[in-house]
Amino acid sequence: MVESDQEYAPDASDDDLDAHRVSVRGGKGKVSKEQIDHAFNEVRRTWEDVEEGEDGTITKTIASLLQQGKRKRTLKDTTPLQRGIIRHLIIIIDLSAAMMEKDLRPTRYLLTIRYCQDFITEFFEQNPISQIGIVGMRDGLAVRVSDMSGNPSDHISNLQALRKDDPQGQPSLQNALDMARAALFHAPSHGTREILLLFGSLLSSDPGDIHTTISSLVASHINTTVIGLSAQVAICLTLVKRTNPHSNPQKHYNVALDEVNYRELIMRLATPPEAHTQQATSVDESNASSLLMMGFPSRVTDPKPSLCACHSRPTSGGYLCSRCSSKVCSLPTTCPACSLTMILSTHLARSYHHLFPLQNWDTVPWSHATLSANKHKTLCFGCQVPFPTHPIKTSKQVSKARLPPTKPAFSDARNAESASTEPSLPSLKRPQEDNSSQRTRDEDQTISESGRYACRSCGEFFCVDCDAFCHEIVHNCPGCLSREGEMMARSEGEGENGAAPEEMEGVITNGDKG
Repeated sequence: MVESDQEYAPDASDDDLDAHRVSVRGGKGKVSKEQIDHAFNEVRRTWEDVEEGEDGTITKTIASLLQQGKRKRTLKDTTPLQRGIIRHLIIIIDLSAAMMEKDLRPTRYLLTIRYCQDFITEFFEQNPISQIGIVGMRDGLAVRVSDMSGNPSDHISNLQALRKDDPQGQPSLQNALDMARAALFHAPSHGTREILLLFGSLLSSDPGDIHTTISSLVASHINTTVIGLSAQVAICLTLVKRTNPHSNPQKHYNVALDEVNYRELIMRLATPPEAHTQQATSVDESNASSLLMMGFPSRVTDPKPSLCACHSRPTSGGYLCSRCSSKVCSLPTTCPACSLTMILSTHLARSYHHLFPLQNWDTVPWSHATLSANKHKTLCFGCQVPFPTHPIKTSKQVSKARLPPTKPAFSDARNAESASTEPSLPSLKRPQEDNSSQRTRDEDQTISESGRYACRSCGEFFCVDCDAFCHEIVHNCPGCLSREGEMMARSEGEGENGAAPEEMEGVITNGDKG
């Protein structure tokens, strides 16, 4: 028999029916008219945002929406903060029957698997020296999907294997948190301990007291982030509040509204969290060194295959540990023999940009773009694509602008008389709300009316595509880097020009010999 929210009661009284009614905000009775009006006012009418251009199409509106989306991704908090670049993250995925709902297409289950694969790829792009583990909740048990490792291909292959199985049963939040805590128990203290919970159900089938498990997470300094797919659950809110005492709970607990918002909430976790100072429990911990020993091995190729220390598989290529000379397949990883962290220099450089992020670029209005000092900047400094030109006034507008400021008195009277006799036509001008909203967008640094974005350090102009590329992938400004290169070349040239004749002759002689 299928379970239902309400049961049929043929002989129930009015008091019994009132007892089974769903109350709003803890009160009894019907929903007030103010609450209904407030709910309807929150509905966004997306068709009102679309406006036709001068050519009768919506191409310009679509282009502005795309630019606004790109700028929204790049506009982040660029305050230099101490962040944990060595992260240890456990992803807990709900594999219960509630994930078969189709409110998120195609289903919650398949969409979560796909977004988790994209998140793992993005996570290791921004945190190459971190590690991830995956845990599932099914039939009241916790299932280990993927062990803690820094190899994204292993995690993605394990997630793809979940497509063969259907979600079933009820989730057990307590068992999943206990398994995640056990996986993070041996994580070193210099790294972060995090849990990402993707929860689609409205209940949790736990064998014991879950508050005891939450207390153990707090004692282990594990931070938890929850993304709900159905509605906000009280125990998840308690979990977030207790494990993140220094942050706002709304930052770590959100409910996905649609597919796009669901992806944004997951991808937001790719950025390392802020590191909060913890009180030392002893004098030794307060005086402990913050240095971390790492190895930077080089790739070697053996003439004959040999067993690797990480998988015990015969391989011909790999990396030798700098301490014990054990061979591993890929980097970054931890040596299975001596527990030395082995990375490449490029991994460390890619993790460094989180500590000193690239500053947001400012929008350039037409008044600043048409200055004499900026008229030569007609191309994007990054991709050399030409910028849009300033909109030219029509001939009718130019002729009106050339008219003298004074007008005959009879012309005003004739215009007033014609206005009173002729029928009024609907105005084709844009309402004043659009101008105010445009000013608000410019003040909020969303999109630029001139299509130009200027770096605050070098002053070069870039297009919106280069803005997104530099802030999301390169994490450096091409104009600032080129200026540093010019200064280095200029200093070298001044050194050569200022050298003694004997030294210059020596340099030329050495160059001829080479």
